[in-house]
Amino acid sequence: MDALDVARWQFGVTTVYHFLFVPLTIGLSVLVAILQTMWHRTGNERYLKLTKFYGKLFLINFAMGVVTGIVQEFQFGMNWSDYSRFVGDIFGAPLAIEALVAFFLESTFIGLWIFGWDRLPKRAHLASIWAAAIGTNLSAYFILAANSFMQNPVGFRINPDSGRAELTDFPAVLTNKVALITFPHTLAGSFLVAGSLIVAVGLWHVIRNRDSADTGAYRFATKFGSWVVLVASAAVLFTGDIQGKIMTDVQPMKMAAAEGLYTTESPASFSVLTIGSLDGSREVFALKIPYLLSYLGTGDPNGTVHGINDLQAQYATQYGPGSYTPIIPVTYWSFRFMVGFGLAAGAIALLVLWSQRRGRTPRSRWLLRAGLAMPVLPLLANSFGWIFTEMGRQPWIVFGEMLTRNGVSRSVSLTEVLTSFTAFTLIYATLAVIEVKLLLRYARAGVPDVSEQPPTDDTDDAERPLAFAY
Repeated sequence: MDALDVARWQFGVTTVYHFLFVPLTIGLSVLVAILQTMWHRTGNERYLKLTKFYGKLFLINFAMGVVTGIVQEFQFGMNWSDYSRFVGDIFGAPLAIEALVAFFLESTFIGLWIFGWDRLPKRAHLASIWAAAIGTNLSAYFILAANSFMQNPVGFRINPDSGRAELTDFPAVLTNKVALITFPHTLAGSFLVAGSLIVAVGLWHVIRNRDSADTGAYRFATKFGSWVVLVASAAVLFTGDIQGKIMTDVQPMKMAAAEGLYTTESPASFSVLTIGSLDGSREVFALKIPYLLSYLGTGDPNGTVHGINDLQAQYATQYGPGSYTPIIPVTYWSFRFMVGFGLAAGAIALLVLWSQRRGRTPRSRWLLRAGLAMPVLPLLANSFGWIFTEMGRQPWIVFGEMLTRNGVSRSVSLTEVLTSFTAFTLIYATLAVIEVKLLLRYARAGVPDVSEQPPTDDTDDAERPLAFAY
């Protein structure tokens, strides 16, 4: 084990941990805005209760996401300084816009939304949560544009004197075809997570608190969340299909690694289950669906999908001697876990809707257990999706331009990386406990009482101190 291995583990752990918060923040920001819009248009108190209830869960998650996200950018300078020098001119541009525009937009208007209850006009207050949601989604796009450059470098040139990549076409970076499809795919996955949380919390209250005066609100929440999950599941499949075709075009090795496809096939079969040799160099047993991989990869049932061995030989000729094959078991199984966990969440959403057909009240404890597992399933799907995306690109840190081993900081020792890795892991573990306890505590508390009117006295409203609305 050397500093490179530990630096990769540290970035992997902190990235996956941070991304546990990101999809929930992206999805809940929009869903809370929709709930508040429903209250604004109808005046139905039920929607106001749900807005404040899920809004509180959104704010807890947002705060934790900000804290963990800061660490990500520090690591570029700490452990990956050579990478930062090489690609900083390009990578820094979308990240700077994300911080200066998108993040400031969402953080400013979240503050107005938190403290603006009963102070701002209703329309201005509603606009605040929508502005925050737009900022959150813009933030996601700029970050994904930066990541997409690592998958498919565009809009740059290599300076022969400095050896650095220099930005030549910023619109090309923002309109990278990988970014254009990764963004809606990520959004769909985020709504899958947020909808699942809404279902899980609502279903728990419906089954455990059947006689509550707010049962109607919880029943609506479970139906609302279930439909969000189903629509998001369809969107994930649709965008994932397009993403697979683009991936086959720009990163054929990643597609081959996702399927454990060692030899070029035309037509190519989709692997339901493949068992390879211990060294990952050949296929031992496989259960396949004919023609499906060709369609997923090329749009043609008889299309050609290049295999791992042929691509390895091609890359060795093109880039020089060395292994250009990712860890096949990781890419193969992470891809299947991504798909499987996402489909499982959609299946549970269907069961929840079926259990409430024609006004029925669900009572099954098995359904309750499945519902409580719902938020975890799409979170796992998102995490395995990013593991597949990043591990499938290896050994490149910028595909075709820079190997991962060449991007690590040469001045950072193994001891230093181990120290920061251990510290971050312990801190993140502590934050995870705090996050889960806070979410469970406020989820169990249920929707707030919104019937009380704000006190009226002779004190000028402008002189009243700001108060947290929850």
